[in-house]
Amino acid sequence: METQTAEQLTQKKCVPCEGGVPKYSLAEAEAQLKNLSGWRLTHDGERIRKDWVVKNFLAGMDFFGSVAEVAEADGHHPDLHLEGYRNVWIELYTHAIGGLSENDFILAAKIDELPVKLKQ
Repeated sequence: METQTAEQLTQKKCVPCEGGVPKYSLAEAEAQLKNLSGWRLTHDGERIRKDWVVKNFLAGMDFFGSVAEVAEADGHHPDLHLEGYRNVWIELYTHAIGGLSENDFILAAKIDELPVKLKQ
């Protein structure tokens, strides 16, 4: 799979996946992550995650609302987490294949374009 810039990824739309799509290898995922700021591999390279510390609880909920709109428009849904009222993290993977697909990197790049009110 070809490594793409964040700009290239944001121009794409997630493709529905019901399985049968090959997972990114660890090397492919690591190469693609070099073009996305702050995302890291988790679960033995099967998922990607990014963490934020937001201004307050409502800032986290506003951010999640924006993420939900983008995710729903692309038909690819992340795992959203809010802990301690301002610690936010998002984890992405393609549930149908139990690993990473291009969709995860597309959505990560789009999430990175969203405004988020961070703790100062």
